[in-house]
Amino acid sequence: MNRRRAIKASLGTLTGGAVGLFALSRLFKPDYQANNDPFKVEYIQAGDSWDYEILDPQTTANIAYEQYSNGSCMYAVVGSVVMQLAEKYGEPYRSFPLHLFRYGHGGIGGYGSICGALNGAAAVLGLFVSERNVRDRIVTDIFQWYEQTPLPVFIPKIPAHDFILPAFSTDSVLCHVSNTSWSKKAGVKVDSNERKERCRRLSCDVTAKVVTALNEIKAGNYVGNKYANESANSCVACHGKTGKLDNSFGQMDCNSCHHESIGHRAFSNIHYKLLPK
Repeated sequence: MNRRRAIKASLGTLTGGAVGLFALSRLFKPDYQANNDPFKVEYIQAGDSWDYEILDPQTTANIAYEQYSNGSCMYAVVGSVVMQLAEKYGEPYRSFPLHLFRYGHGGIGGYGSICGALNGAAAVLGLFVSERNVRDRIVTDIFQWYEQTPLPVFIPKIPAHDFILPAFSTDSVLCHVSNTSWSKKAGVKVDSNERKERCRRLSCDVTAKVVTALNEIKAGNYVGNKYANESANSCVACHGKTGKLDNSFGQMDCNSCHHESIGHRAFSNIHYKLLPK
């Protein structure tokens, strides 16, 4: 056998082996029953949460844009909601300490962790939705929407910076990941005015989203689980609390920080099946 034939034979063997290995791995794929279907959320307002009244999402987003310069992302989201209720109904909204939420800027004090706009949305939900399971469901929906949706889409009436900003999904709720990913895709520096304006408009998108959710839960027609993440569900099947490994917690999009290696794709299912329960 000459050298060329030997190389072809070796490549054929390797290719066949790889195909066989991946096919075998799929046979050992773990069973998991992830609920990816949307469902109506039932909720009855309890007495230990503040009353919420229907607000216009676009109007609230416009207020968030105006308030952004007074306290950044988290402050803008919470303030845009509470300020309107204070103006319409007075107390207890009027005495609410909005200055508290200035801490959320830049992923909490500029640390780059959770997006301040999302932190603000969760805070608003904590104020008006008393039932934990319902509140957690809406938080998860908004966070998954944020991970998957190309943003920003909000257009201010009078922009602080008159840019035409591209909309990209960033697969992460973390401030530093989201900002870095968007900046790379947009071809701008993280410290640029384009990126800063992106965060300002993004806060308005999140504001409109949480107000829409509150309006729907108030009206009794909120539908949850509309943004289920199949990728995260497949990871949690093995690594979550119901899996054999039980070594990971959360519902974030795994791919923003973790990347599946060839070895993991080839051997993880087989390895998992052989693990004791």
